[in-house]
Amino acid sequence: MPSSIVNQFHSIQQMTDQIARNGANKSSGTHGIQGRSFEEILNSRTEESGILKFSKHANMRMQSRSIDLSEAQRERLESGASAAQAKGIRESLVMVDEFAFIVNTSNNTVITAIGDGEDKIFTNIDGAVIA
Repeated sequence: MPSSIVNQFHSIQQMTDQIARNGANKSSGTHGIQGRSFEEILNSRTEESGILKFSKHANMRMQSRSIDLSEAQRERLESGASAAQAKGIRESLVMVDEFAFIVNTSNNTVITAIGDGEDKIFTNIDGAVIA
C-alpha cells in the first residue's frame, strides 16, 4: 500500500468515512443514474437514440427462420416503427418486403419476426405499417 494512503488516515473508520464521502459525491453527480439498473439505463439511452432493439425471442425467430435484413430493410423497419409510434400505435405489425415484424413501440423493441411461407395470423396488435 502506498505510504501516502497509509499515513493519510489514522484509523479504519476515517478511511471508511472518506470512501463513503467520495462515493456519495460521485453518485450524486449530474448523470441522474443513481438507483437505476443497467438495463434501465441502456434502454433509456437506446430509446433516446431511436435505435430499434430486437428481443431475445425476435433474434431467435430471425435466426431459425433465416431472416437476414439488409441495411436498407433495417432502416425501413425502423422508419415503420417510428411512424407507428407517431400515430399512437403501441403494438404494431410492420411489413418489410416478405417479412413481418411485431414491434412494441413504447420500448422500441421488435418482439417477433415472421418470414415468407409461414402462417400469417397476427394477434394483439393495434395497427399495421407497410414500410
